[in-house]
Amino acid sequence: MSDIKRKARVAIITGGATGIGACCARTMARRGYNVVVNFFDFEEQADQVVTECQKFGVNALAIYGDVSKDNDCRKITEKTVEHLGRIDALICCAATTQFTQLSDLENQNSEDFLRIYGVNVIGIFQMARASAPHLKCSDNGAIVNISSIASQNGIGSSLGYIASKGAVNSLSMALAKMLAPDVRVNCVLPGFVNTTWFLDYVGQQRLDEIKDEFARNSALQNICEPEEIADAIAFLAIDATKTTGQLLLSDAGSTLGPNIEYSPNN
Repeated sequence: MSDIKRKARVAIITGGATGIGACCARTMARRGYNVVVNFFDFEEQADQVVTECQKFGVNALAIYGDVSKDNDCRKITEKTVEHLGRIDALICCAATTQFTQLSDLENQNSEDFLRIYGVNVIGIFQMARASAPHLKCSDNGAIVNISSIASQNGIGSSLGYIASKGAVNSLSMALAKMLAPDVRVNCVLPGFVNTTWFLDYVGQQRLDEIKDEFARNSALQNICEPEEIADAIAFLAIDATKTTGQLLLSDAGSTLGPNIEYSPNN
């Protein structure tokens, strides 16, 4: 690896093999960052993302790790520094859920909550803890966590998922205080994103119907593409140098709802 590549800023993207995480890896590479694509289940996809990132002239590598395990989190950061020399941005996209009817309380139990929290919340904490000493050495150290509007509207794939994303919001604000002034910490709350997240659970026809429903009921009459969420994440990680402790909604105006005009009776 050339000295120029080694001196470039470095971003770790957890859950970087698919969906929003993969788009984040490509976006950060396009912005000149060397990239670590963390994966758990999707090694082949992670390798493909690495290849795509390298086309931007940066160094990229895939590192296996289960973020719910502290030892794995520490190994991810250690390997990153070993191979790339530094850590400047941590983008936490790794997430899991349980797909179930929210009203089916008997089908959601403590084991499901603990598994979901292990990845979605504890994983973020463990990655932040392991990365913090290196992020503090950066001239633009930043953490961006991925939450969801599920934390705002109570609609999601399971109660455990919804609750975990509320915890991500609070954790992000607490970390922003604890790591200031050296590291900025912010959080993006996507609305419905055009990925295959729900595909296996609801099927293609129902997924298309859900997309249409969200688009009709959003102020911008649309849903978000993963590339658009990645742009918002990159903005917080790179450009928003005086922004910390913020929750950024990126939902095509879903929380606003459609425009309703009240006209007087004629």
